[in-house]
Amino acid sequence: MEKQKILIVDDDENIAELISLYLNKECYETQIASDGETALQSFVSFSPDLILLDVMLPGMDGYQICTEIRKNSNVPIIMLSAKGEVFDKVLGLKIGADDYIVKPFDSNELVARVGALLRRCNSNEETRSKHNITNADHIGTFVEYDNLVVNISNYTVTFEGNNLEMPPKELELLYFLASRPNQVFTREQLLDKLWGYEYVGDTRTVDVHIKRLREKLTDKYNWSIFTVWGIGYKFEVK
Repeated sequence: MEKQKILIVDDDENIAELISLYLNKECYETQIASDGETALQSFVSFSPDLILLDVMLPGMDGYQICTEIRKNSNVPIIMLSAKGEVFDKVLGLKIGADDYIVKPFDSNELVARVGALLRRCNSNEETRSKHNITNADHIGTFVEYDNLVVNISNYTVTFEGNNLEMPPKELELLYFLASRPNQVFTREQLLDKLWGYEYVGDTRTVDVHIKRLREKLTDKYNWSIFTVWGIGYKFEVK
């Protein structure tokens, strides 16, 4: 079985080597980059299945690297940082990171988060492969509203007649809510349903993904992603 590849981007050689050791023990193949330019080159040449990305780097920082990668790829990204402030976590998630781990971290937690994120992404790929998905519009399971079609089979969103680029987790969240119109879900329920019980992040992850969706979807039709204060969210259809 081919090993899954992890790109470790950290300018602290000791930390990078330690992370690599932990992951090698779990049968992952690893490569280390110590700066932004090398990281982007390695992303192309190494073609990793997941990236562990430190925020504080010489030259181009982790946020800039994440933004660059997200222009062309939805590869899973876990950001690593000594900054534990809520603002820093939210910023990382907002620009496209899938998870955020604060240093110093427990090696078992790091390995568990890597495994959990890869399993979710692999599950999505298997679903698409099993259904022999192509890029044709409206194949398989989808929901449709005024100027919005969300297709969970081929992971596409059509909004106002145009294909809308959207990371897998955002699309899954939108589809989950839209396929259950006017049903209210707590943040904890959404985490359990879409990220899984083993996910060790907090409910702010849901808030960040909802914010991203609202930025992409104009609130001028008979449907909207509605906040039920003190409880959670629903896809409201009037």
